[in-house]
Amino acid sequence: MAESGSNKIARANIEVTVVGAGLAGCEAAWALVQENFRVRLCEMKPEKRSPAHQIGGYAELVCSNSLKADRLSSAGGLLKAEMRRMGSLLLQIAERCKVPAGGALAVDRQEFSRLSTAAINENPGITVINGEVTKLPEGPVIIATGPLTSDALARDIESRFGAGLRFYDAAAPIITADSLDRDKVFSASRYDRGGDDYINCPLTKDEYERFYDALTAAQCAGQESFEEGAPKVYEGCMPIEMLAKRGIDTLRFGPLKPMGLRDPRTGHRPWAAVQLRKENAAGSLLNLVGFQTNLKFGEQKRVFSMIPGLENASFVRYGVMHRNTFIDSPRLLDHTFALKADPLTAFAGQITGVEGYMESAMSGIIAAKNLARLLKGQAPVILPPQTMTGALCAYISDESVKDFQPMGANMGLLPPLSERIKPKAQRYEAMADRALRALEEVMQLSYIT
Repeated sequence: MAESGSNKIARANIEVTVVGAGLAGCEAAWALVQENFRVRLCEMKPEKRSPAHQIGGYAELVCSNSLKADRLSSAGGLLKAEMRRMGSLLLQIAERCKVPAGGALAVDRQEFSRLSTAAINENPGITVINGEVTKLPEGPVIIATGPLTSDALARDIESRFGAGLRFYDAAAPIITADSLDRDKVFSASRYDRGGDDYINCPLTKDEYERFYDALTAAQCAGQESFEEGAPKVYEGCMPIEMLAKRGIDTLRFGPLKPMGLRDPRTGHRPWAAVQLRKENAAGSLLNLVGFQTNLKFGEQKRVFSMIPGLENASFVRYGVMHRNTFIDSPRLLDHTFALKADPLTAFAGQITGVEGYMESAMSGIIAAKNLARLLKGQAPVILPPQTMTGALCAYISDESVKDFQPMGANMGLLPPLSERIKPKAQRYEAMADRALRALEEVMQLSYIT
């Protein structure tokens, strides 16, 4: 049944507040406007920034510029496929500013933020209010302040719902492409996926062991702002120096794995390889893949310059480690990211314990669509656990999870197939097909428009 014009006009007079213009906040604001609600988007930048933010625009990618794998048979690819069917704004923008990254979807982070900021600012249904929000607003509201929620708002949230949980995240350094020694590196993607999208710095056994010894002995930055004791660190962004201390071969089977690569100068696989990925469309800036770090800046320059090809590397940004904050979602939130005690207040993004750029953006879509449905007097969207979106929603709201930790998209979240498919690639393809069929069924029932 078609909706009457009077109902649309009534909704246009309801204003929903979204706090935070990161990935989750931008998706939430956009989705609400598509449902004909007015949005008041509160963003503290440029008046105030967290220690990790570098630019004044929205949807800033603080850590990597990669949005992870795009192939459907991967967890990240499946999540993005589901989000595209749900009308994701940011994936449309990502396609316009992507940079070569093999099988991953990576973007020019400056252009990605610029286009996202323009899309939000030019939408007549969204009013942007600049300045810090220090107290939880009254509903209807979506809190999408991210993993670096300002101290004042974090204290207010904690005073209402109990102590928050924290872990620490790290960003990798960025260097200029023209500072590479091109005679020592080669371009290739592992297993020839994506052509020559990556620049590889090959290391011999001796070079690797010297680098490893220097890395594990290097000095880390001070942790005056950290809590007492060793900080919790999310595994997906483990600082490379911490990862290295797990064993001398850990890096060779992790971010420096040489598998699927062949050095054209020798015809052999290197002992280890550091990969560099384009940071911008021009390829003038390069990201050290997997090199999230908390080393002192001088130590980063000294140790990373030991990598073949990087002896004279010019660092335009050193890696940093920063605090991330998330709430005890299984006790506080339902499957739609809304507060169990107050459904007109929802949370979205990494503050909920979803981990990753696209996971955060997805939560903004789901929180917004469900808040819109609540305001229209409709039943909430409960996506089936066969979908990656539904599985993540179930994880953050599962009260049986006691030691709640951030979770990104992974195939282990999905229920097993009814039939046994042994090759992993084929199994994942079947799981992805099942997920998209399940999502289509929900969409056909008009749960998602």
